[in-house]
Amino acid sequence: MAIDFSPVATARAHAERQHEERLADNCGKRIGILIVAYNALTTLAPVLHRITPEVWKNVEEVVICDDASPDATHALAVGLKTLQNMDKLHVVSHRQNLGYGGNQKAGYTYFMQKGFDVVVLLHGDGQYAPEVLSHLYHPLLNGESDAVFGSRMMKDYGGPLKGGMPLYKYVGNRILTTFENRAIGMHLTEFHSGYRAYSLRALRNIDFSRMTNDFHFDTEIIIKLHHQGYRIKEVPIPTYYGGEICYVNGMRYAKDVARAVCRYKATVRSVKRHPEFQEYFVHYPLKESKYSSHYYFERLTGTNQDVLDIGCGEGFMAAKIAAQGNRVVGIDALPRPARDDVFESYVSADLSQGLGEAIERLAGKQFDKILLMDVLEHLMKPEQLLQDCRKLLMSSGQLLVSVPNIANLTVRLSLALGQFNYTERGILDKTHLRFFTRKTIRRMLEANGFEVIKQKMTVIPLELILGLSPQNPLMKFMTSTLAFATALLPGLLGYQTMLVARTKPSSR
Repeated sequence: MAIDFSPVATARAHAERQHEERLADNCGKRIGILIVAYNALTTLAPVLHRITPEVWKNVEEVVICDDASPDATHALAVGLKTLQNMDKLHVVSHRQNLGYGGNQKAGYTYFMQKGFDVVVLLHGDGQYAPEVLSHLYHPLLNGESDAVFGSRMMKDYGGPLKGGMPLYKYVGNRILTTFENRAIGMHLTEFHSGYRAYSLRALRNIDFSRMTNDFHFDTEIIIKLHHQGYRIKEVPIPTYYGGEICYVNGMRYAKDVARAVCRYKATVRSVKRHPEFQEYFVHYPLKESKYSSHYYFERLTGTNQDVLDIGCGEGFMAAKIAAQGNRVVGIDALPRPARDDVFESYVSADLSQGLGEAIERLAGKQFDKILLMDVLEHLMKPEQLLQDCRKLLMSSGQLLVSVPNIANLTVRLSLALGQFNYTERGILDKTHLRFFTRKTIRRMLEANGFEVIKQKMTVIPLELILGLSPQNPLMKFMTSTLAFATALLPGLLGYQTMLVARTKPSSR
């Protein structure tokens, strides 16, 4: 084959080298390459040799994680390091097979413990081009993103089909990617490329402990990065399908990916706490459907009010109330709420002992509205809290209270079947210490110096039970129908009792 020594070809080669040198520059950062390998005896050496000299010069360490390969992958890697003087090469061999995801976890943990800044994931089977390694880590170094994914679906290198991707894999990839984008609210061209670079600052904030060790680990980590607001960038990579052995069962993989997405959606909607995403589970999520307790609280609070939110939790509801022009003070047992920014001030207090300490810290401040959203049922003696609320309420102020309705149809049916089982959330939440009907909560308020001026029953939160969006047309229809039935049979179908009360004149 003749070599082109023409001035044009020489200039082009020089420009390409300069471009690679610029992209490969580590900018003073510590870059590591993680090569996950399993039975890579015939492909590992070419993968290492195809890494450009500019990248070898700028990365600090290349780690081969051999996942207990039954062939001689580990021996080959050690031999390459010794015989070819690859000082930057480090070889790790797992005694037991950790799985594709488990192997990545071990590698990322290694680089995090050593204080690296960036890690690039490369496969030992040669399916991804080592020649474009610098293209993946460069956007991390210049601050463009927190994660970079190589995409075979971008057309810069001719596209996936020209690169030899089988048609059935291409179609499956497109279907899964479309499903994931719509479900999670992303716009990636490909979810299923294993060629990636991560900022280790971002990975340090990802909980790997309960994530899968299987192939859909790549999907779970995308979901977590997106959920936590990290910037994701895609760069084009060439597609290559050769004689490498594929260990992925396509149908099982597709099922696992779809299952991961559904489990994530169920967790963030607080339908069910799945362990791999449990850090995103909100024990008391906002009920955004019409006729829910939060719907009523938002409207009954009004605007331009001084509001005391007792049992405010992380401040998610307080954020909505503050957005209406209200000045909100929060009280809860948490050291600090997640939405600390929405409060004018926040007091950490043990509500089981009333508001004695909090009253002192509030220094005589009184409020137009005091909110007790699903608080009283968690207290052994809620009477003390109610009496303390009177001291903080303006003479014209209102107390807004919600408690679960123990007489709800679902509980009655359970009792008829001989069941009274506590749950993670809901009317029989395992943290509830007191139970109320419409009449008993009204009597408690009246016995502690309040008069009830308004009472409503909320609807059963079907959106949390079914995992559907409150904006779903079917969900809207079902909620409206249930609201009509609840108005007819409030004691039987009401999910929570909502009360608006004011201090009795004789108690002021």
